[in-house]
Amino acid sequence: MSTEDKPDIIKDASMLKQKEMIAGNYDKLTDAKELGLKTSSTFVPGNLNELLMCFGIVNNLPEINALNNAMRKQSGAMITDAEKMGHSEDVCTYVKADIGMMARGNIAPNGKPMPDPDMLLLSYTGCYTFLKWFELLREQYKCPTVMLHVPYQGDGKAQITQSMRDYVIKQLKEEVIPTMEQISGIKFDIDKLREYLRNSAKAEDDLVWVLQTAKNKPSPIDGYFGAVYYIGPIFSAFRGTEDAVEYYKLLRGEIKERLDQGLGPVTPEGEMGEEKYRLVVEGPPNWTNFREFWKMFYEDGAVCVASSYSKVGGVYDYDGFRHDPDNPLESLADYCLGCYTNRNLPERTQMMVDYIEEYQADGLLINSIKSCNSFAAGELLMLREVEARTGKPGAFIETDLVDPRYFSPANVKNRLESYFQMIEQKRQGGAEAA
Repeated sequence: MSTEDKPDIIKDASMLKQKEMIAGNYDKLTDAKELGLKTSSTFVPGNLNELLMCFGIVNNLPEINALNNAMRKQSGAMITDAEKMGHSEDVCTYVKADIGMMARGNIAPNGKPMPDPDMLLLSYTGCYTFLKWFELLREQYKCPTVMLHVPYQGDGKAQITQSMRDYVIKQLKEEVIPTMEQISGIKFDIDKLREYLRNSAKAEDDLVWVLQTAKNKPSPIDGYFGAVYYIGPIFSAFRGTEDAVEYYKLLRGEIKERLDQGLGPVTPEGEMGEEKYRLVVEGPPNWTNFREFWKMFYEDGAVCVASSYSKVGGVYDYDGFRHDPDNPLESLADYCLGCYTNRNLPERTQMMVDYIEEYQADGLLINSIKSCNSFAAGELLMLREVEARTGKPGAFIETDLVDPRYFSPANVKNRLESYFQMIEQKRQGGAEAA
């Protein structure tokens, strides 16, 4: 099917709302200098959007820029440019797509150049690549750089101690907030932060409600491919805004209607057919061939009912975490400490086991990302452990984030079909045993 023949993705009111929000943020970013606004570059995990808003600083997220370029089929050339500049083939392709984007004029989706950031804010240090990425950005932009050091949960969530929390809060008070005050010329107002956190909590409640509807049969949502749209506002530049509250209210209403009608997920080609397989998925999706990748699932009746990637910017459903306006700085600290990729492998493995059991899934599918060690490290061990604990079959496929060279449709399709056959055999074996 040619590009011209592909049906347009079905857009509900919430998707149109989100599209409008994203376009508005890019316009604000590219017009920042004319508007007298300051900008900051930061990342999705552990981002401090509510705090940035207190100082009127516009949030730019290089990860989001990279995946947007991938979905627009532009990331491949940017990655090639970065490799010609000396960046290794094995380096995170988000990084190389960003470096290549800068080399090509740093053009935003609205066709205007991005401004140089006034500040670099690294509030998640669990990924070593992020540290090196920021070193490259600092060399490029020569602007103030703030690194919030967040201790790794080496011993699991139960080991988030008060001393760890206090360590993060101390940095917020003594380094992060004073730097933001200096850059923006605005004095910190903790009551304003409380207001934004209150909005965050409202949106988080609705997001969790939406994600947990996947426990129903049929699931009214896809908790992996569909969820990447659902998590967009809350994981990026909109958490804490009234727009985010409105978006999640709209989304919840749409999903409730589907739930009440007993409908399955909406796909890019309309209503999904019969739900045959329920999967939990570990790892980010492939962005360069996103729609083709998703189609391989829904055309065979496979629904992803839960995923680790939909928790990369906040694990709200599993722990019950919410941003707390009554304890604003403590809340920001706990958010940074609680990121999915800031948790050890045993805890992440148990999370996948719990999702399989709670969502009545048929097994765990791992999409191992070639250039992302934060996710890929230990995934085979995770797969074997989950299989042993649940008795459900697992499968392993390999793609990449935004590098089109590492997406093989035939290979992925064959592995998925083999996995679905494995699930069927497991079911038949269980039925015969009964």
